[in-house]
Amino acid sequence: MKNKVAVVGSYNIDQTIHVSKIPVPGETVIGGGFVSGPGGKGANQAVAAARAGADVSFIAKVGADPATAQALRELQAEGLNIDYLIHDEAVSTGRAWIVVDTHGENSIVVAPGANARLSPADVAAAGPAIEAADVLLLQLETPLETVLAAADIAAGAGTTVILNPAPACALSPEILRHTDIITPNIVEAQMLSDVACSDEISITAAARALRGMGVKEVIITLGKKGAYVQHGDREFRVPAYPVQALDSTGAGDVFNGCLAAFLGRDRDIREAVAMACAAAAISVTKSGAQASIPYLAEIEAFYRQHGSEQ
Repeated sequence: MKNKVAVVGSYNIDQTIHVSKIPVPGETVIGGGFVSGPGGKGANQAVAAARAGADVSFIAKVGADPATAQALRELQAEGLNIDYLIHDEAVSTGRAWIVVDTHGENSIVVAPGANARLSPADVAAAGPAIEAADVLLLQLETPLETVLAAADIAAGAGTTVILNPAPACALSPEILRHTDIITPNIVEAQMLSDVACSDEISITAAARALRGMGVKEVIITLGKKGAYVQHGDREFRVPAYPVQALDSTGAGDVFNGCLAAFLGRDRDIREAVAMACAAAAISVTKSGAQASIPYLAEIEAFYRQHGSEQ
């Protein structure tokens, strides 16, 4: 049975350039290949969840420009329910400029555009999709009051709320109390918990601090070191899969979207996290945000081949 996943978040047009090194302030670097394509943390996670087998509703806002038609075609092609994809005639669709070096590391600047205008009222109109979902997946590229409004609807309906707290910012106690699973990376975990995450002991302490703020469960993504999980009374590490990284853009989004798809459907939490790690590992071996997102068959094949490494 498919998980029903509602994603409230951003849609951007990503513009990516590959360089030998990411420039420092004041430095000019001559780049190589340039591509433009769909992105945004919300859209990336929605597509990842859909490709991992979930039934996905995407709640977002796009602008009145040529990118709008492109967004509709691409999201419909992924099988997403876009009944709640809103057109705002006053602004442009969000844009992200991404620089990727030869090691797959990236630097990103985002112009929110229509994403900044996704409102609590917009989310309220999409309430039926959130209430019908098994999982609500949230990020922070839309206004915090909108994130809270979505989490509040989900909490009232018994929908599991996964919050990917990126880009990192201070969060209200209300948002944290409505969050069932929070998925920060190590930098975000440190910022939110005020615990310097330098080793296993401090990472554990940061996760416990987040739970002390009202979050029920914590999954801290550790990049090449996998993920650390506090789930109920269990604490464990899921190792990463060793791969040759080409482009890490969107890897966190792949992890979160696939986690939402795999969570609770005849899978233990450890297996759901391991398969989400597998999906993220596959994605970094390819270039682009949505272009690199694997499909369910590829994830399952990779997991069967490498599952013993977990």
